[in-house]
Amino acid sequence: MGRSNIWLRTSLSLALVAPALLSLEARSGPVARVVRAPRIELPAQIDSSNPVVWALSGGVQRVFVLSSWGGVPIRSSGASLDRLLPGTPVGFSSHPGHGVWMEAIVPDDAGVWYGYYHHERPADACGRPERQLPRIGAMRSADNGATWADLGIILDVPDGSEACDSANRFVLGGVGDVTAALDAERRYLYLYYSQYVRDGARQGVVVARMPWADRDAPAGKPAIWSDGAWLPIGRRADGQWTYPMASPLVPSGQPFHDRVPDNDVFWGPSIHWNTYLRLYVMMLNRAADEQFRQDGIYVSYSKTLADPTQWTAPMKLLSGGQWYPQVIGEEHGVGTDRTAGSQARLFVLGRSDWVITFER
Repeated sequence: MGRSNIWLRTSLSLALVAPALLSLEARSGPVARVVRAPRIELPAQIDSSNPVVWALSGGVQRVFVLSSWGGVPIRSSGASLDRLLPGTPVGFSSHPGHGVWMEAIVPDDAGVWYGYYHHERPADACGRPERQLPRIGAMRSADNGATWADLGIILDVPDGSEACDSANRFVLGGVGDVTAALDAERRYLYLYYSQYVRDGARQGVVVARMPWADRDAPAGKPAIWSDGAWLPIGRRADGQWTYPMASPLVPSGQPFHDRVPDNDVFWGPSIHWNTYLRLYVMMLNRAADEQFRQDGIYVSYSKTLADPTQWTAPMKLLSGGQWYPQVIGEEHGVGTDRTAGSQARLFVLGRSDWVITFER
């Protein structure tokens, strides 16, 4: 997501939480532990999550990483995460305009990549073009992410849900900061993302799902989780899509946009399937104020993507720090930001100083 460059270069303390706090009620569930490790740093400027894909290139398995800065995705590749070569900007056969932050990629069985991006629009509707009203779109690549064709916007918010008088430093509404996970049956693609609307009870991490079979024509196809049901996207007589308001997994404790400096809102999820735990694992940011100061990084678990109520209460993993936590598997040819095992690397803002270990 396009945040302030100056703010992103300001490091807050990244402190370990006591191990006892990392369990789900006295070790009744999984435990995540982090320990220091030699640094791995992705070779790009970064202000979003970084999707990772293994693919054949010249007959050799290579790892590809897309990193975005200022709305421009950069593709790097190499033999492993710690041997990436600096990349170059990707190309577009069609482009939605404004900035694109590529935050999730899911390949199909034929090797076509489907990317899901955070798209920022200036908040012109509020007369405040220095702020943003983000939304989420889809793209497709048939050449290992070198060039992309836009498939259109797939997730947005209801008209009139912006907070034009907000003191938030970045957003006045909209949705963004997306992660994508395909279920085991390859029936549905689940899109977890952040909702920044005016209504404080609707702010936080939300979810939509789309039939994977509709991936080449995704506009209007997702259903949005709202008040316990999957609601379809509608269409007006003028052809414009209308979006239901999603329900957050965890309601905000202190919302954005109320002109109170302090906040308590989860945002910016990243999800992987953990082959050791046999669970989905979600990493989360937690905003502490309207400047998006980081309270910390949290972890949650679920045995299924199909029922959003199954996610465990987020538990703090690290205090302070920067944004965009991701778990990336270390297994050659397999480990990505979507699949990891009992031990993986924890990246924050494209830098890993940590090994994360999961225990049953």
